Amino acid sequence: MTSGFLHPSLFLIAGALLLPFVQGPLRRPYLFLVPLLGLGAVLYNAALAGNYGLVNFLDWQLVFGRVDKLSTVFALIMALMAVIGTLYGLHVDRAGEHVAAWFYAAGSLGVIYSGDYLSLFLFWEMMAFASVFLIWFRRGPNSLAVGYRYLVIHTIGGIILLAGILLRYQATGNIAFDLLDVSHPQLATWLIMIGFGLNAAVVPLHSWLPEAYSEASFNGAVFLCAFTTKTAVYALARSCAGMEILVVLGVIMALYGVIYAVMENDIRKLLAWSIVSQVGYMVAGIGIGTDLAINGAVAHAVAHILYKSLLFMGTGSVLYMTGKTKFTELGGLHAKMPATFFFTMIGCLSISAAPFFAAYASKSMIIAAGFEQHLNWAVWLLMLGATGTFMYNGLKLPYFLFFGTNKCSQATWDKAADPPRNMLIAMTLGATMCVLVGTAPGFLYALLPHAIDYTPYTAYQLMETLQLLGFAALAFFLLKKYVEPVDRVCLDIDWLYRQFGRAFLWLVRRPLQWFDTAWGEAYRVVGLGSLMTVSRFWSWFDWNAIDGVVDGIARGVRALGGKVRVLQSGQIQVALFYVSSLAAVVLVTFVVSQLL
Repeated sequence: MTSGFLHPSLFLIAGALLLPFVQGPLRRPYLFLVPLLGLGAVLYNAALAGNYGLVNFLDWQLVFGRVDKLSTVFALIMALMAVIGTLYGLHVDRAGEHVAAWFYAAGSLGVIYSGDYLSLFLFWEMMAFASVFLIWFRRGPNSLAVGYRYLVIHTIGGIILLAGILLRYQATGNIAFDLLDVSHPQLATWLIMIGFGLNAAVVPLHSWLPEAYSEASFNGAVFLCAFTTKTAVYALARSCAGMEILVVLGVIMALYGVIYAVMENDIRKLLAWSIVSQVGYMVAGIGIGTDLAINGAVAHAVAHILYKSLLFMGTGSVLYMTGKTKFTELGGLHAKMPATFFFTMIGCLSISAAPFFAAYASKSMIIAAGFEQHLNWAVWLLMLGATGTFMYNGLKLPYFLFFGTNKCSQATWDKAADPPRNMLIAMTLGATMCVLVGTAPGFLYALLPHAIDYTPYTAYQLMETLQLLGFAALAFFLLKKYVEPVDRVCLDIDWLYRQFGRAFLWLVRRPLQWFDTAWGEAYRVVGLGSLMTVSRFWSWFDWNAIDGVVDGIARGVRALGGKVRVLQSGQIQVALFYVSSLAAVVLVTFVVSQLL
């Protein structure tokens, strides 16, 4: 890279390629060192500004290192998550899982630093193909099928994004990754937005997320919850800020995720639905498009990565120690896993936007931006979603997982305990960051892309938040029996995907297979019979006509040769006699013809 720019993806990719050759006691120090080098590169780049890593390719100039405040803040939190996620899974012996995680993080950082759509697309697809292995490495009964569905959906999203990029290049003649004309969107703009929106789990393109994240390995889910959707949020903030449809989609996401999270029985699927809801706030902020709204969306993305990874680390610890993820198979674990309960509770308070915890410093910025733009309908619905967030994440998750009725089997209860030390250290780092962001948000605000003066700790804001939390707590305990987890399947839009798949399978097995069979039989009876008849005719013609003529001529020539051969005795005087006689006959014939 040029002019001192250090691309953190290079450290992660090189480290991933070398990892299988690092064995024995060097493995764990090496695992911790590589993401630290990536974080160091991001910190080094934070002092830069402008375009770096310029590469001329055909008629285009690729920009692998666009550094500004927006890319820097996202790069910092992604690199930090690579460190925390690797530390959390430090004891995992499968080198392939770490390789996949580092390629995944490298893809995210590559997108963030890309200044053109071509290099962005390269890293975008790297993310998709690397992340699917984090699902497959769990090796559960559904992991393979879920991974393939995840890969197919993201491949379709990549094709949509590529189509938008090509149409935009055809219309403008450049591949710069900048703000699109959202005031007058063309087909290319819509396709690019949809391509990014699929990775952001925008409803109705969201069904891949709850299924995939709940099926990932215990440490793979920590990476998944941080990178894909938030990288998409970055891409939307860079290209689609102010696109009004995003406000509507964001509000729908915020409420839709709450509804399904309240009904969910799987603890990690609940958190996955929570991602849909929380990313909705970011998408809505991007749609509002003002400086305050963009700052709020970016700040909430940073806070979300911190508290959501902490929650997935807490629930991942439960999965790792007990092998269970359903509320109906757990309960009362606070006595067996006190440290895990403590860290998970910090994550629950952070996502609920409780004062002095992470989301309090970010979510309120989006709300304030909405009021500034007089989008009252959107703001009130987002606040309703915030109330639901506290119900399912701040109350339902810790209550039914760590308290409530103990539904553990004896084997599960015996296995329950706090996880290994490296997992606890990773959760300590995540929890500390959640509290720091909530209590002293000034350092986060200084990193945001726009300079604004915003103070979250006002008397009005505190009272409003406490009222919302109090109302949600009262509603939860009054309606507790209605939200008690039940082991059931909650149908979602993915039902339509599955029905489409079944319809396609029926189409292949029935009408298309019948047609193929009928065509084959018709060909055998009609086509193959006719072909054999024609073949037999040409065989007869070849034998009797062509071969007869050729063989007859050959036989005639051979017979004539036999007759002529009689005249040859092998004696020269005889040959001279025949020649002289023939010449005399010719001469006499010529003279007679002249006289007559």
